Amino acid sequence: MHWKTWSAERVGIVLAVLAAFGFSFKAIFVKLAYAATSVDPVTLLTLRMTFALPFALFAALWLCRSAPPLKRKDWGLLIALGLLGYYGASILDFVGLLYISAALERLILFTYPTLTVLIGVLAMGKRLERRQVGALLLSYAGIGLAFAHDLEVAGDTQTVLIGAAFVFGSALSYAFYSAGAEVAIRNLGTIRFAALAIIVSTFATQLHFLASQPLSALQQPLDIYFYSAAMALFSTVLPVLWQSAAVHRIGAARTVLIGTLGPILTIFFGWLLLSEPLSAEQLLGAGLVLVGVLLVSRRTVPARPKEPVVAAVSTVR
Repeated sequence: MHWKTWSAERVGIVLAVLAAFGFSFKAIFVKLAYAATSVDPVTLLTLRMTFALPFALFAALWLCRSAPPLKRKDWGLLIALGLLGYYGASILDFVGLLYISAALERLILFTYPTLTVLIGVLAMGKRLERRQVGALLLSYAGIGLAFAHDLEVAGDTQTVLIGAAFVFGSALSYAFYSAGAEVAIRNLGTIRFAALAIIVSTFATQLHFLASQPLSALQQPLDIYFYSAAMALFSTVLPVLWQSAAVHRIGAARTVLIGTLGPILTIFFGWLLLSEPLSAEQLLGAGLVLVGVLLVSRRTVPARPKEPVVAAVSTVR
């Protein structure tokens, strides 16, 4: 059967799976780049964001050309979220991947919905409900199992602790980004917000590079350019578009549920392409994290689909 004859529901499901696949592959590209040569995280992130910049500029200047001009408070929120999300969370994540496996990285990052709940409780006066407490306990029990797996494999507690700390910082930064993205998307729309946030983050990343690295660091083997371009297109730009289209066709709740395939895909491809060891406790840990995320998503995703879910799932990836 030709895809043009598919129902909107089937197309939406396929798009949601593709988005999960693209986001989950980011850590694989990073680890492949580190294995190819001694590229540093700042240079690798700079290349990724620079390759993504033309797509963001096209979306901002062409697709959003009829949108109303931004107000000063919109720019302030965009700059803050751009620094937290595509720049802050990404640089911490890239550094963390120097130390830990792609599988553990993905599981730690995937705790951001529970961190977002905690931010709401601590900073916004929201109540912590019983279901959310269960989600927190399950998620962090799962992280503990995956953490134990990496400790056993690496045999170096300090290295795993350092990497896990950086990636947890990334998840926390992204949780703050996710909490603020709801307001920004309500005012700007999903695509416009994502494009402008990428532009802000790219300039921040490039400034970081200029302040910390010589220009000669951009001279890298072809493999690094390929992995960076692949991250920009396949793990940044396209998943955002795929996920937005999926939400439009099947709703935010089902898109979030399908997005929980991400950690499982990362574990599988980490084993297949990076020869990362696979164990029963790691898979059990992944299952606990996913159940915790599903509990939080079930509570926080409204019956009427809202665009902020797209922002909440997309960047970390």
